[in-house]
Amino acid sequence: MTKYINTIKDLEAATYGMAGGNTLLKGGGIVGGINSGFQHDASNLLAGGSTATNLSSLYNMVYGQKIWSMLNQEINPFSILAKRPYTSSGWRVMTKRPMGGDSAAFGIGTTTWAANNAMDAPNADEIGGVSENHSLSSTGLQPIAPEYATLYMSPKIVAHQFDYSELAAEMAKIDDGVGDLRALIREDMGKFHAEVQSKMIVMPLEHYDNASYGDIERNYTSLMKIVSNNAELTEMSTAGVGSALIASANAGAAPDQIGQIYGNNSRKSGASYIDAVCDFGVYNAAGVRSLTLTRLNDLIQNLRTNGGTPKVILTGYDTIQTIGDLLQSQERFMDRKEIIPTHSGVKGVKGQEVGFRVATYFDIPMIPCKDMPKTGQGAAISDMLFLDTDHLWLAVMKPTQYFEDGITHGNPFGVNVLGNRGLFRTMGELGCTFFKGQGKITNLQ
Repeated sequence: MTKYINTIKDLEAATYGMAGGNTLLKGGGIVGGINSGFQHDASNLLAGGSTATNLSSLYNMVYGQKIWSMLNQEINPFSILAKRPYTSSGWRVMTKRPMGGDSAAFGIGTTTWAANNAMDAPNADEIGGVSENHSLSSTGLQPIAPEYATLYMSPKIVAHQFDYSELAAEMAKIDDGVGDLRALIREDMGKFHAEVQSKMIVMPLEHYDNASYGDIERNYTSLMKIVSNNAELTEMSTAGVGSALIASANAGAAPDQIGQIYGNNSRKSGASYIDAVCDFGVYNAAGVRSLTLTRLNDLIQNLRTNGGTPKVILTGYDTIQTIGDLLQSQERFMDRKEIIPTHSGVKGVKGQEVGFRVATYFDIPMIPCKDMPKTGQGAAISDMLFLDTDHLWLAVMKPTQYFEDGITHGNPFGVNVLGNRGLFRTMGELGCTFFKGQGKITNLQ
């Protein structure tokens, strides 16, 4: 006899076994299916049934295989950085001109030529103009040379491991299980592995001074540490009586893990070539500042004066909203710009679905980050990073790889359990070759 499906009940019966009789779920002489026993609505019982407790065992809620994430795991800080192969453990940087000093502007002063004289601020008439047939190695034409320093970085290893038993994997394939447990957990762990790397990249600077975080240098170096300077470290250590953001008495006494970067300690002792441009104010509870367009414009101008070209502004959703409110109040509007990402030098094609649109400020894309810190005791909105990604990148020694072994692969002895073990691993580190082209605004409301 042909069975027709006219109602939802008919569909349930055909799907779960009541059509033609159900020999799987029986109890008290009542043939049960999905509509047997207690329902989602406990008052809706099968006609003729009873409220006996044994009827509840006849009903198995079918949850379905899909698992929905209740968490935001977007990874913008990780994705905006250029990825380059890790080709060397360090680099040399020029820290001072042959003459004219080490600041953004060429220094002119009153220093005259003399043997072994530091020409940081030479006379205006002694910077290279010489007479006809001038004698070599004489006054006005002596050997000069730039100053260099060496920075180094070691690759960091980021790894996350997970286990699942053989029994759990098999049980997930039956009843109302999730199906392929291995594929499900591997996908969610992969998202988590990427999210953690993004969290490392925007780790608050003050965490580097926490004595309990002695292994924090095993993480990627945070952008909040790269984009910092001596003045900020000093302010963090002295802001308010008993309310400093870091425990050290002053920047010079700060531990290496907060003051040293790429093997260089000069940031702790005073102004240095590894200082970035930072606008922070006073880090006590009363020192929080309002975000203004003038503050934004001044920082961008200072970066460009230094020779930097900000390619992206990384901040929180709250700060982007605040900027939108500022522009709207002045009857101006944020522009929107299409961003076409690149990967290993391969750029997406305009017109294809390979990019995304974001808000911009002076044509600089503003990328939102859910994990952006709020530095300062009274800060109410997220910090802002102005990044010149031509000189800032993630050096990748080993890209993310997935490894698995265990009883499913015929080798329980390798993992020493009657189950399986998976592992995600990435090796790399953040590099920066031009600190004065990176900027930061913190302590905002």
